[in-house]
Amino acid sequence: MKPEYVRNIVKLALAEDVGQGDITTDHLVPLNARSQARLISKADGVICGVNLACSVFKTLNSRVIFRALINDGQPVHRGETIAEISGPTRALLSGERVAVNLLSFLSGIATQTRLFVNKIKPYKVDIMDTRKTTPLLRQMERYAVRSAGGVNHRFNLNDMAMIKDNHRVVCQGQDMNEVIKNLKKKVKTKVEVEVDSLNQLKEILNSGADIILLDNMTPQQVAQAVQICRKAKARVLLEASGGITLKNVKQYAATGVERISVGALTHSRQVLNISMEFMLTS
Repeated sequence: MKPEYVRNIVKLALAEDVGQGDITTDHLVPLNARSQARLISKADGVICGVNLACSVFKTLNSRVIFRALINDGQPVHRGETIAEISGPTRALLSGERVAVNLLSFLSGIATQTRLFVNKIKPYKVDIMDTRKTTPLLRQMERYAVRSAGGVNHRFNLNDMAMIKDNHRVVCQGQDMNEVIKNLKKKVKTKVEVEVDSLNQLKEILNSGADIILLDNMTPQQVAQAVQICRKAKARVLLEASGGITLKNVKQYAATGVERISVGALTHSRQVLNISMEFMLTS
């Protein structure tokens, strides 16, 4: 993530949480008080968002010292210390919730992604995210996926042309091969086309599409699709998507597809339980 983006997110998060000031801390804690604290994981998982947590405290007070013991993308076990923090007590107390929220949120995505990535080893297939992200937080969520070994799909509608089912409805009555070929002449990006049946797949094999998305197909249907493409010697990447879970992702990976996209990496993740504990105050 770009430093400017991180700074902006942190400033907005602090403005939301601290508001006009932390009235409890500001009235109870002397201005010159200093403390030591640590961020601790309460569960096994994969860490992501360490730099964001650091930025939270540094934004509140540049004199805060933040020492990361576990970096983004690294595994963490229950009870392990993620980072040690020392500095002005007011900054530590006022930044606690924002830092922990960001760290827990992104670590949850990273943990979920790593589970999928590990599940499909040793198959040579990419686990990809989708655009099913939290509005305005996509860049962070995509970073969390990458940090855990996942691969990012198109970031926005301008990154890659993608003909989905509703585009097919709009283009009803037209020859899809011609639609795809004309689109490829107009855009400089790759073109991906969604199909939901093997017949639709066969119809566009020679269209020049770069990627074909096999939507909501069973592992058996996906395996058939792979064989159809290999027999036709079609130079196209195949992507499976829809209804893919940790229970069945290995079956999809075994079919021979190159890509598996999973919306649940971002839209159904659970936060990783992380807390901040004070150790010493002076």
